[in-house]
Amino acid sequence: MQRDEIVKRYFQAWLDQNIEPLGSIFSEDIVYSECYGPEYRGLSQILKWFADWNKSGRVLKWDIKNFIHQGMFTVAEWYFECDYNHEIGGFDGVSIIEFNDDMKIVNLKEFQSKAEHYFPYR
Repeated sequence: MQRDEIVKRYFQAWLDQNIEPLGSIFSEDIVYSECYGPEYRGLSQILKWFADWNKSGRVLKWDIKNFIHQGMFTVAEWYFECDYNHEIGGFDGVSIIEFNDDMKIVNLKEFQSKAEHYFPYR
């Protein structure tokens, strides 16, 4: 499976609130850094986070804008929107994703940017 298809499957798992694909997407020793600080180490922590987060939230959109591939790394640019505790929010983001030889994700780092842009020199 191509790396971009694996990333799409991961994002779709959040949209569907379906934990099942995660075991085939991530390696057992995954390190996942969210854009606002939390870091999860190991597949068991990813599964717990996914289950806990989906009790209070729902991903509404996770639209991929672009992929860049180099070596065992894939960069995905995206827009994310969710309803968490009845509050809707969204932002632009980038994930730097490292794959192992088995095509499982071993490291993922997220970065966010405000989705609302302005032009100070317009």
